[in-house]
Amino acid sequence: MVYQISDIKQSCLRCGEKALITDAETGEVFCGACGFVSPERIESPGPERRSFPDDRGNKERTGVGTSLTIHDQGLSTVINPTNRDATGKPLSSSMKKTLKRLRVWDSRSHNKPIDRNFKQAFNELYRLKDKLTLSDSVVEKAAYIYRKAINKKLVKGRTISALMASALYAACREVGTPRTLKDISDTTNIKKRDLAANYRLLVNELDLKIPVVNSVHNVARIASKIGISEKTKRLATEILRKAEETEISAGKNPMSLAATALYISCRKTGENYSQRDLAEAASVTEVTIRNRYKGLLELI
Repeated sequence: MVYQISDIKQSCLRCGEKALITDAETGEVFCGACGFVSPERIESPGPERRSFPDDRGNKERTGVGTSLTIHDQGLSTVINPTNRDATGKPLSSSMKKTLKRLRVWDSRSHNKPIDRNFKQAFNELYRLKDKLTLSDSVVEKAAYIYRKAINKKLVKGRTISALMASALYAACREVGTPRTLKDISDTTNIKKRDLAANYRLLVNELDLKIPVVNSVHNVARIASKIGISEKTKRLATEILRKAEETEISAGKNPMSLAATALYISCRKTGENYSQRDLAEAASVTEVTIRNRYKGLLELI
């Protein structure tokens, strides 16, 4: 496909005419008047792929992208084991020996202790991602925090799964995804106090800036468990925003505040949900909801 570029202001280096033509297939730029081919080539702005009429599979030719969730960040070396060159001809015996030796060294380079650590940790991370329905941004952030912990040598004396779970909780806090320590503890079968201890270690040693949890984000989560209507959820959101403006919510458990605001809004809208229902959905006690109830009721 050959087309003429009208918006190019450059002129031909030989005759000075501005009739430059670009060949989209080869990327060459040549003059339409004298035929002079420019030494500079135009890079293709299209996607990094090639397609064929009968190709229904994956058309990408650049491989998997780089990611912190891969033990080698997606920059691994793959040596073709077929012992044939690009044209399909068999290699010579000396070249076969060279490639065999390269494969041995390549496999040895992937068996370092840090690589085995990353493989185990990121396998656990992907398992938690599926069970907790987390986004890719949270997973990437968790992998970044875990790599920083490895560089600080914080994994010594601690299990890989516990430190990875704590890094995931820190990533959820930074990104703003509403996941509690109890959720991660129930998924990983690790005690909550152990995860909390590892989390405090990561925050102190890596100097993480963790934002305060917004209790409004937990309203939809609690309401979806017991089927509260959208009108009640909006009213609970307004109550929590008023609580933040008056600083009543300072130092309080965000999950208990969300459950209490939903209980108040249920009473206002006439939905029949008890304190026990909301306490079980929010994983808090009824006493906590009654204590928060007195403070939030003053806002209405």
